[in-house]
Amino acid sequence: MLSSEDNARLTRTGPDTPMGKAFRAYWMPALLSSELPEPDCPPKRVRLLGEDFVAFRDTRGRVGIIEPACSHRGANLFFGRVEDCGIRCAYHGWKFDHAGNCLEMPTLTPEAAERVRPRAAIRALETRESGDVIWAHMGDGPAPDLPRFEFAEVPPEHRFVSKKLQQCNWAQACEGGLDTAHFSYLHAGIRDGEKVGLHEVSSRSSRADGENEPPSMARFRWLIEDGRPQFTVLEHDAGLLLCAARQADDDQLYWRMTQFLMPNHSLAPGNFPEDNNLGNTWVPIDDVSCWIFCYCWNPDRPLTEKETERMRRGWGVFSEVDADYVPVRRRENDYLVRPRVAARIELHRDPWHLGTGSGHRRQPGIDRGPHPGAARSDRPRGCTVQEHDPGGGIRRGGRQDAEGGRSSGRLPGALRRYRRPGGYPDHRCRQVAVRDDVGSRCSVVRDACCANRALHL
Repeated sequence: MLSSEDNARLTRTGPDTPMGKAFRAYWMPALLSSELPEPDCPPKRVRLLGEDFVAFRDTRGRVGIIEPACSHRGANLFFGRVEDCGIRCAYHGWKFDHAGNCLEMPTLTPEAAERVRPRAAIRALETRESGDVIWAHMGDGPAPDLPRFEFAEVPPEHRFVSKKLQQCNWAQACEGGLDTAHFSYLHAGIRDGEKVGLHEVSSRSSRADGENEPPSMARFRWLIEDGRPQFTVLEHDAGLLLCAARQADDDQLYWRMTQFLMPNHSLAPGNFPEDNNLGNTWVPIDDVSCWIFCYCWNPDRPLTEKETERMRRGWGVFSEVDADYVPVRRRENDYLVRPRVAARIELHRDPWHLGTGSGHRRQPGIDRGPHPGAARSDRPRGCTVQEHDPGGGIRRGGRQDAEGGRSSGRLPGALRRYRRPGGYPDHRCRQVAVRDDVGSRCSVVRDACCANRALHL
């Protein structure tokens, strides 16, 4: 187990933190190319390593990722217009290009604009596009060469790329993705009350285990039969090769090998010639959430329509996601393990905090620094509303409303969102009211600041 100090050093990724400085020395996936689908399309909010940006694709197809505040009066450029090779501030019409240079100052005389323009430039990240991904370099010095991943080198029809939100810090998500021991348990199938390989769940064949079973199928059984893999870790210049051996048939070993590439990439095991290749990159949004960019590719053939549709529905490292790339199965709805209960839960997402969505006003309290829930060593468990309610307005049993007044205990509809005093939802501490199926009793269900808990599927 890490100490609290080491945990903070690993998971804090702001500009002045050790890990934040390390991340800023590398290229990071910032967006999927499809999120800016065409020139002069609407801009996108982006949040990376605890910093906020606005991304746009200009008339020539170039991608700019710039700081959100206009250098004139600080208006948010997310509400600007993308036109004529730049983004124009909606407040006074100042226009900036993809590199952050101020192109036009229509509120000033030409002489004044010429004098002020050099000082009006705003911060812009260096960007590249490769493998259907928009990459950004956040460091101050010269950017290194863009990494040449195999998925980005194959023809577009040979790959499938997506991303998904993970509601925990990047390090916990990464270590869950690198871990192969959990395959023996979390990814097991259940048949007749017994743990079996996933390939057996839909099969009711009466043949004995292993009979006429090719190794590409038997491996799922080996994962179940040996739940204690033996690890060998090899270091190389780019990272680590994680090798896990399990007992197979006839006293042989089944090896699963995972590449970890600095600072936040992995290539998942693919052990047989017919397998597609899979990879992940874990990109911190802030200290309590991250994007996982997911890749599947085959160097020898195009992916089939059936394979890509399967990945869109959630297969392998991919999740079924909504329009904002938030998994359909997520913590707030118990990952749809209990669909009848999950259907009664209302999810509140702040689009600015997640770096997604459009047309929403930025809410106060979003940029108040890392939340203590990010530390894996002291995450709260079994918290009650009284213990961790930052606003103090909601009492046990739901008998007091968010503004401090008395509540009848009845809801105007099946669901009602409780808010902090002042009317603003706290993004770190969600509170949801749920109507009980029987009677009119209401209870308050909450996600108690455990932002670094995650179920790795």
